[in-house]
Amino acid sequence: MAFVVTARKWRPQNFDDVVGQEHITRTLKNAIINKRIAHAYIFAGPRGVGKTTTARILAKSLNCLNPKDGEPCNTCDMCNSFQNSQSLDIIEIDGASNRRIEEIRTLRESVKYAPTKGEYKIYIIDEVHMLTTESFNALLKTLEEPPEHTLFIFATTDIHKVPLTIISRCQRFDFRRIELHTIKELLSQIAKAENITIDDKSLTLIAKKADGALRDAQSLFDQVVAFCGNNVEAGVLSSMLNLIDEDVYFEITDAIIEKKFSAAFDITQRVYDNGWNFVDFLNGLNEHFRNIMTVVIRKDNALVEAADVYKEKYLNYKDTFSEGDVLRILSFLNKTSYELKSAPNQKIKIEIALCNLIGLERSATISKILSQVESGSFTPASPAHASPKIAEPEPPAMHFKPSREESNLRNVSKEEVNLPQIKSFVAPTVMSGDADFQKVISEWKNFVDQVKNEKFFFGSILNNSSPVHFSNNKLHVKIENADDTNIISEYKPYLDKKTQQVFGKKIDFNFSAGDIAGAADSPSEINSSGEELSGTYSGAEDSPLIKAVISELGGREIKDS
Repeated sequence: MAFVVTARKWRPQNFDDVVGQEHITRTLKNAIINKRIAHAYIFAGPRGVGKTTTARILAKSLNCLNPKDGEPCNTCDMCNSFQNSQSLDIIEIDGASNRRIEEIRTLRESVKYAPTKGEYKIYIIDEVHMLTTESFNALLKTLEEPPEHTLFIFATTDIHKVPLTIISRCQRFDFRRIELHTIKELLSQIAKAENITIDDKSLTLIAKKADGALRDAQSLFDQVVAFCGNNVEAGVLSSMLNLIDEDVYFEITDAIIEKKFSAAFDITQRVYDNGWNFVDFLNGLNEHFRNIMTVVIRKDNALVEAADVYKEKYLNYKDTFSEGDVLRILSFLNKTSYELKSAPNQKIKIEIALCNLIGLERSATISKILSQVESGSFTPASPAHASPKIAEPEPPAMHFKPSREESNLRNVSKEEVNLPQIKSFVAPTVMSGDADFQKVISEWKNFVDQVKNEKFFFGSILNNSSPVHFSNNKLHVKIENADDTNIISEYKPYLDKKTQQVFGKKIDFNFSAGDIAGAADSPSEINSSGEELSGTYSGAEDSPLIKAVISELGGREIKDS
């Protein structure tokens, strides 16, 4: 017996045999059972999904002598005559080769004749969108009010080219692409019936190459079997069809994780040596990271269209990338795909693109960082991968003028000497043994932080202050600028309330940029303009400012005689 291609040999003969179009076959079966037959149908959808096959089954069912549950028996005289292309009551017309108005006029004249044996005279017009405008216009009246025994079934892949006046006179059914797993299951059944051994990876490659068209998958299946024989292997199949090995995409992903830049050049050279198309390679990489995105978001591989062995690999990345990282990668790949078409050297463009991908740093959302900080699980980036720290400008130097006594005892130039500025917040010297002052010292930074959160400007003044002495429920605080005392006085009601909240009782403040009452004698403090402050500062031996003067200028403390 002569060889018959798989698409014809395994063409469905019943509605139940049609795969992937259950929403249409069920409707047609119920219409036949309930005797609700329309006078015209139009089947629209992509190529190779079962439009013409469904039209033939519908025509056969309507004229079958022994139908059962809306299905043809495939054994009666009417079914056999149709299968042998001998039926006079079911006429198939190719719209591409019979598109002129003369053919439509002939058709219009023939519809008036009654069927020979069957109940209906059925016209199946394939690729109906190829008819001319005049032909559609000639068909309008007949299509709107055909004889009771006449029925039209149109099939088209370009429904938008069919006039709306034609569509409105028909029942429209939209066929959809066949899902990948459905194509794989059907090809597996065919291979088993034909005693052909084929693995899951090969079935996946064929189904993906078919792009939702079952007829294309069956034609490709015949081609693969002709090349490989009865034992089909994925490696041989990829070589025959020159398909890109999906393992390459996983190597790129691992290189991004490990920051292995050399992989960019190795993989690009492999794509070039195998003669793979760079555009197809980038499209495959785009689909690869789309699969990773579904795994990262859903935490499963249900939406991944790949072989089972690759589905398990994708699950390994569900906690490796964040949603933001994958979206950045996909956005970069889409931009590169657009630029690749006009690139003078696609190989170099791919190398640069892969290096950029590998060099991308991980990102994190602010909300995620805050949640990690609150839970105590946040760890800063290691120095090896941290961003380079921008050098901060050195603060302006403070100028100090030595006193007259120090100039007489030491041979020091009268010119001003520059010293590095001391940090603004200095731990205060405890001058009182009172326990209340100890509490004030321990809570002072917390007090200042709370004031800054509520009163930022006022808090900035307190940030550069230091508590010095506490007596009679009055806290003496040293500030840098004497002019700030006027501003501070405006916040007295706020301070009374805030001290009650933080320290547990109301505390009066005495802010001063000079001497502090009750402090021990100490050398005069020099301000930033070189002027002596009238008061004395207690704790000279522990003051960082005085220590800096002594260590840098070689000065020493002079006691009053």
